[in-house]
Amino acid sequence: MSDLHLTRNIGIMAHIDAGKTTTTERILYYTGKNYKLGETHEGSATMDWMVQEQERGITITSAATTVYWNWKDNRYKYNIIDTPGHVDFTVEVERSLRVLDGAIAIFCAVGGVEPQSETVWRQADKYKVPRIAFVNKMDRAGADFFSVVNQIKERLGANPIPIEIPIGQEDLYKGVVNLITNKALIWDEESNGTKFYEVPMPEDLKDTVAEYRQKLVEGVAEENEELMMKFFDDPDSITEDDIIGEIRKATLAMKITPVMCGSAFKNKGIQSLLDAVAAFLPSPLDINDVEGINPKTDKPETRKIDVKAPFSALAFKIATDPYVGRLCFFRVYSGSLDSGSYVYNANTGKKERISRIMQMHSNKQNPLDRIEAGDIGAAVGFKEIKTGQTLCDEQHPIILESMKFPEPVISIAVEPLTQGDMDKLTNALMKLAEEDPTFRVKSDEVSGQTIISGMGELHLDIILDRLRREFGVEVNQGRPEVAYKEAITQTVQHHEIYKKQTGGRGKFADILFELGPADEGVKGLQFINEVKGGNIPKEFIPSIEKGFKEAMLNGVLAGYPLDSLKVRVIDGSFHPVDSDQLSFEVCAKIGFKNACRKAAPVLLEPIMKLEVLTPDAYVGDVTGDLNRRRGMLENVSAKVGVQAIHAKVPLEQMFGYVTSLRTITSGRANSTMEFSHYAVVSKDQQDAILKSKYNY
Repeated sequence: MSDLHLTRNIGIMAHIDAGKTTTTERILYYTGKNYKLGETHEGSATMDWMVQEQERGITITSAATTVYWNWKDNRYKYNIIDTPGHVDFTVEVERSLRVLDGAIAIFCAVGGVEPQSETVWRQADKYKVPRIAFVNKMDRAGADFFSVVNQIKERLGANPIPIEIPIGQEDLYKGVVNLITNKALIWDEESNGTKFYEVPMPEDLKDTVAEYRQKLVEGVAEENEELMMKFFDDPDSITEDDIIGEIRKATLAMKITPVMCGSAFKNKGIQSLLDAVAAFLPSPLDINDVEGINPKTDKPETRKIDVKAPFSALAFKIATDPYVGRLCFFRVYSGSLDSGSYVYNANTGKKERISRIMQMHSNKQNPLDRIEAGDIGAAVGFKEIKTGQTLCDEQHPIILESMKFPEPVISIAVEPLTQGDMDKLTNALMKLAEEDPTFRVKSDEVSGQTIISGMGELHLDIILDRLRREFGVEVNQGRPEVAYKEAITQTVQHHEIYKKQTGGRGKFADILFELGPADEGVKGLQFINEVKGGNIPKEFIPSIEKGFKEAMLNGVLAGYPLDSLKVRVIDGSFHPVDSDQLSFEVCAKIGFKNACRKAAPVLLEPIMKLEVLTPDAYVGDVTGDLNRRRGMLENVSAKVGVQAIHAKVPLEQMFGYVTSLRTITSGRANSTMEFSHYAVVSKDQQDAILKSKYNY
C-alpha cells in the first residue's frame, strides 16, 4: 500500500451543470486511467455508467475511482468520488462528504454560486471538509472569474483566495497565471490539453497579477511570524515552498479556500488542479483521530489513523451490481482488512464475512487482497450491512458517527400491472430502499396501497425507470402527493384511564400528562417523567414513552406524522394485578389522540426554495404565475443576460412546473428547486386537503 502522506480522498461537488463529471473525465484522461475523453453530452462519460445517467446527461449516483498523479517527485494516490448536483440526489453528496478528507467545489464561471452550490457547501461545512474552488467554463460567453470569487465570499461566507488569474475570458480564454510561481501557462488545444507551455506574462495582466500576488503573499505571511519578517525585509525572499506550505495550513484549518480556474470541456487547467489537490488538500493523516462510542461501555473512544490500530470502517453506501451482487462501499479509518476475513458490525452486534474486497473504478471492480487505513473500497459477500453502520474488530468495538438524511417530501402509490408481479415488486423496492436512505416504502393502512416516497419528482421518476429496466417490473402509478406533517400549537393537560375487563386478568393504566409543542430546535419526542412516590412504577415509564413515540407517526387530523412533541408525565396510578407494560403503552396512544384534538392541531406543508433564470421579457409572466401558485417572491436580481427570480413556493403547487415554465417562456427559462422548510397551512387550504383525502 502507498504511503498515507501521499493519499488523498476527495470528492467533486457542485450545482447541477457546473461540469463535475466533465472535470472528473479529464482527470481520468490526464492521469492515464482512460485513453480517450468521455463526454457527458454524448453519454460516454465513464463515471456516469447508469443508462438513466447517459440518457439524461446528469449524475444520479456517486461513482468512485482511484487514480495516480506525480507531483514534486512523489507519486500520489487519489480516491475520487464524483457526486450528483441535482438536489433530488442530495443523499449521495451527504454520504460521500462524510467519508472524504477534502473536496473540489466546482462553480460555473457564468452561473456563479447557485442554490445547490450553497447546499453542498453547507454539507461540506457540516463535516468540516477542507476544499479547493475551481471556476469552470471560463470559455463560455458571460464568464467572469472575479465575480464568482466575490459571490463565494458573499453568499457562502467563505474566504476565497485566488491562486490563479485567467488569461482572457470567454472566447479569448487561453490559460492562467499561477500567482505562486508568478508564471503564465497556456494549454495546447491540438493535444487535447495534454501539453501546456510557459509563456511571457501578458502586459495587460501585470498590474492585476501584482495586486493579487501581493494579497496572496500578505495573507500567507500573516499566518507565520518568520514569514512576516521576510515579507517586510525582502518580499522576494519568500519561496514557492513557503507559500505552498502556508496555503496548505490555512486550507486545512478551513481559514481559506484557494480558487483556481479553467475549462474542463476545452481541456484547460486540469493539470494545475491535480497539482493543487496534492499541495493543499489533506491526507488521511492530516485529519484528527476518528471519534466514536464503545457500544459495550457507551463511552467515547478515539481511533488513531494507523494501520497498526484495531480495524474500524464506516459503510457509506450499499449498491446492487448485476454481476457481483450487493456491494458495500466503506472507508477504512484504522487498521487493515484482508479479503475473506470476518468483521464485526457494531450496530447490529453480528459478524459478517467479507469474501472479497474491491477497488472501484466507476461500475468496474479491481480485486484487492487487503485494504488499509485511509483507503476507500467496496466489500462483497456480507449478509446485512446498512448505510451508516460501523464495521470493526470484535475485540475492540466502536460505533462511528453516522449520517443524517433528509426526510422525503413527495409520495406516489404504485401497483404492479399483473398481480403475479407483486412479490417481484416488493423485493425490488426493498433493494432500492436499502441502497438509498432517502427513498421510503410503506403500505397504506387504509387503502392497502404500496406508497413510495422520495426527494422529488425526478427522484421517483428514476426509481420507476430502474424498476422497469433493472428488475423487469412494470407498474401503474398514482398522481404525486405531498408529504404533509402535523403539529400541535397549544399545551394541554389530559387525564387518560385505560380499563378493560374480559374475565380473568384485565388491563389497567392511568396517566395524567401535559402535551404540547417541543422546545425550539428539538426534534422527535421530548419526554419528561415527573411522577413522584412510585404512583406509576419505574418499569412502566419506558412503555409510556414508547406509546407516545409510536403515536406520533399518525396525527389526529389526517394521519400524517408529527415531527416533534413535548410530553410531561405528571402523575397516574396502577393496579397491582391488572397493570402491565402493554396497558400503559396503549393508554399513552389513546391519551395522545384525545389530547391532540384539544391542542389545536395544524397541518404543515413542505415549502421549496426556487430559483428561476429567465430572459427579461418574461419576468412579469413568471412572477405572475408564481403568485398564482401561492409563491412568496423574495428578490429578483440581474445575472448575465437573464434575471434570477428567487421565491419560496409550496411543493403542492409545483408538480409539473418545469413544463409550464417552458410554455410561459417559450422554452428559454430554467429553474432549480430544493426543500426549504415546513410551514403551517392556512385554514382554507387545510380544509381542502382534508376534504380531498377523505372525499367528504
